[in-house]
Order: sequence, then C-alpha cells, then structure tokens
Amino acid sequence: MKKILSLSVLMSTLLLAGCMSMAPDYQRPSMPVADQWRSNTASATTQTNPATPLSEISWQSFFLDERLRKVIALALEHNRDLRVSVLNIEKARAEYRVQRSESLPSVSVGGTQTASRTAAAASTTGASSVGRQYSAEIGFSSYELDLFGRIRSLNDQALERFFATEETKRSAQLSLIAEVAGDWLTLATNQQLLTLAGNTLASQQKTLTLSEARHKVGAISGMDLAQIRTSVESARLDVAQQKAQIEQDRNALELVVGTAVPDALLPTGSSTRAVTLAQIPASLSSRVLLERPDVLSAEHTLKAANAEIGAARAAFFPTISLTASGGFSSDQLSGLFTGANRTWSFVPTVSIPIFNAGNLQASLKVSETERDIAVADYEKSIQTAFSEVADALAVRASMKEQLDAQKALVQASQAAYRLADARYRNGIDGYLDALDAQRTLYSAQQTQLSLYLTDLKNRVTLYKVLGGGMNAG
Repeated sequence: MKKILSLSVLMSTLLLAGCMSMAPDYQRPSMPVADQWRSNTASATTQTNPATPLSEISWQSFFLDERLRKVIALALEHNRDLRVSVLNIEKARAEYRVQRSESLPSVSVGGTQTASRTAAAASTTGASSVGRQYSAEIGFSSYELDLFGRIRSLNDQALERFFATEETKRSAQLSLIAEVAGDWLTLATNQQLLTLAGNTLASQQKTLTLSEARHKVGAISGMDLAQIRTSVESARLDVAQQKAQIEQDRNALELVVGTAVPDALLPTGSSTRAVTLAQIPASLSSRVLLERPDVLSAEHTLKAANAEIGAARAAFFPTISLTASGGFSSDQLSGLFTGANRTWSFVPTVSIPIFNAGNLQASLKVSETERDIAVADYEKSIQTAFSEVADALAVRASMKEQLDAQKALVQASQAAYRLADARYRNGIDGYLDALDAQRTLYSAQQTQLSLYLTDLKNRVTLYKVLGGGMNAG
C-alpha cells in the first residue's frame, strides 16, 4: 500500500510539473503609426471580385496572364532562397521537438553482466573462483520536475521561433512572387521598346531611301541627307541596345526563377492586362499591416523573447531532478527474473542556487534586454510596412493622371510629326524640323511604355506591401 501511495504521489507531481509559468503576460505593443494613410485615394474596382480584400486574393487570381502564372510556379519550386527558407522551417521544427522532449522523462532499458576471478590466496576457501553477476533494469535519470515553468518557457520560446520561421518563409514567398512578376513585366516592356525601335528604324530607312533619290536630282541638300543618315544610325543603335537589354532581362528572370524559362512562357505583345487592379478602400486601416508575414514574424520573435524571460526567472528557484530505476539482479542467469531478485532505486536531487556571482541576475537582464530589442524590431517592422504602403499609394494616386497626360502627349506628338514630315516631303521645310518632331514622338512613346510598366509594377507592389497572397502555395 505504501508503494502504491508513493507511486501516486510521484505521478501527481509529474502531472503538476510544468503547469506554472513565470513568463510575463504578453501584451502586443501599440502600433507606432497613424490609423490611415494620407494618400489613400487610389481606390479602383478589381477585375476579380470588388468585395474581396487584397490580402485574400491568391496570386493565381491576381496575375491574369497564364504564362506569368506558370513562371511564378516555376520560381516557387526552384528558387534557392525560398528553398533555404523551407529548410529553416524544418530546422526550427526539429529544434522545437528537441526542446519539447525535455518535458518528458527519457526512459531506457539496460542489461549487464559482470564476471570476476578471485585468486586462491585471496579466497576464504583457499581455491580460486569465478563470480558472475547479471542485472536488467528499466528507468530514467535526471528528469527535471518543471515546478517553476523553466522548461515550459523554453518550449514556448522554441515554438514561437518555429512560427517566426514559417512567417519568414511566407514573406520570402510573397517577395519572390513580386520580384518574378516585376522581372517578367520588365522583359515584356523592353520587348515592346525593341518593337518601337525597330519600327522607327524601318521608317527612317524608308525616308533615307527616298531622300537619296531626291538628293540625286538635287531636290534636297547634302546636309539634309547627312541628318537623315544620322537618325538612321541612331535608330540602329537603339535596336542593338534593346536586344542586349532583353537578353539581360531574361538572364535576370532565370536567376530569380532558379531554372531556365521556356520560350513559350516568355511575354509577347502588350502586357497591360497581365495583372489585376485590386480594390483599395478609402478607409483602409493601417491595422491590415498586422497580418503581413514579416510583421507576424517579428511578433513571434517578440513572444519568444518574452518566454525566455520566464526561463531566466525560473532559474532563481530550486531545481528538482529525479532518477529512478527498477529491475532484477542475480548471480545466476537462469534465475534472474524471479521475484526474489527484484531491485529498485529512487534518487531525488534538489539544487538550490545560493551564490553564483550574479550570473542568474545578469542572464535575466540579458533576457529582458532582448525582449526590449524585439519590441523595437516589431515596431520598426510596422513602421517600415506603413512607409512601403504609403509610397505605393502615393504613386497609385497620380498614376491615372500621368497615363492620361502621356497618352495625350503621344497623340499630339504624332500629329506634329505627320505635319512636319509632310512639309519636308513637299519641300516646304528642311529635314531638321521633321527629325526633331520624330525624336519627340519617339521619346513620348518610350515614356508611355515606361509608364505602363510603372503602373503594372505599382499594382504588384501594392499587392505585396498590403500582405496579399497569404494563401499562395
């Protein structure tokens, strides 16, 4: 009965171990930013579902071009930085399991045989003899009863760090999606710029052919002909530079993707419909930033630092460890497991810190300082996120006006070029006026394509900085 009572007391103690925690109660820090953004005037109807918040739109729905979606899928599979993030999650998960195992006793089974020979001179019988001892036991050693929550706090710390690595992976995934989309759209725009340069070169070459014929009959001067040849070579240079740029763009895209991108997945033609424009409510609260994966990662890191304080506080209190075993011992192997040969041992150990030259106090101070650093990092992550969104909204607010103005400028430049070219062909003006008009038109068309790219990249940036693609996979 006494053994049963002792066993019950021991089991109750084990069950109660770890129910206490000395970690401070976690309080999420207040947001160190304004409730809303000043430039939030960029509301626009989404091409998917106007009622769907941006953070809930999957990247498969946000990006409309099937080729771009396939390139992003390739990157999610092959990108090395993302692969490192996934491996870091596996590492953190394993570290959490290692730490969590400290909450439970480690049980082992062992068996031994001891043989010894006694010399005749040392024997009481006057003859040498060989003695054998057999034993088998099961037990655990140095199992710490977590009465003050030290191990529990360390478990919480490891778990929060695991959660932080998961959010870091999601943040890396979202950044990768945005980077791949930006590189793919840049390649598409430069292909359009190459087409524009090629068309300009073809137009200049036709003008040169016509002008050479007119020069032979004395209709135009040698100066006009030289200016036309200059414009042809300038256009030829632009074509060559755009071809080189396109190759560089493709190399950059394949580096981010992590593998070769098939020709069938490269952009062709216009890319103005490659991404959707999601709705941004005029009353968008900055609390949406709390769901960004990088902010969530910083918060989990803060919680881990908070738990570490609990472990440092618990170190000031006594540590109780248990070692226990039970088994059999006999000098005959055949009778090892008989009832009379049962053995057991129970060794509780109590360690009480008395003097440690301030080591425990210093460790607690370190933990508290790390918690304060984590608070500052968390607040900084929110401020950075707020600034990123503010910048993206500022661009979005004036984008339509810029596109409309540039479109009008292109139309005016086209009209001016047609008039100047007609006056040149009719011999009214020299070629210099027509050349200036053509350069103005060419520059306006290049700027228009660049603005289209800025518009598309801004949509991708808003999707990223507002935490879109949470369910990306």
